[in-house]
Amino acid sequence: MTEATRRDGLEFRAISKAFPGVQALQDVSFTAEPGSIHALLGENGAGKSTLLKILAGVYTPTSGELIVNGHPRIFSTTAESLGSGVAIIHQELHLVPEMSVAENIFLGHTPRRGAFVSWGRLHQRA
Repeated sequence: MTEATRRDGLEFRAISKAFPGVQALQDVSFTAEPGSIHALLGENGAGKSTLLKILAGVYTPTSGELIVNGHPRIFSTTAESLGSGVAIIHQELHLVPEMSVAENIFLGHTPRRGAFVSWGRLHQRA
């Protein structure tokens, strides 16, 4: 893909994922533009979590292509995914009730200025 045709955002192209005895995903394509909000809906076992785990670097796809900001990517670890600016909020939330919504969003990744929390950046990013 040339710089002239590069698109920011996220794209899954014909993503498939097979586990022994189970085809979890088959040819899933999905595009999300920057600043847009999407929801993945479906029955239990439809592959929603599997697709997001591919994006998060938990699983690698059996086939297909993941494009992040115009560049093909395969994340081998969650750290690689996070380093590319991808963060996943899973449906099984384990929130800390004593913390604010913003603090829970960035739990473990709180923006800091030295040893102190950067409250302005935390609230702006949330």
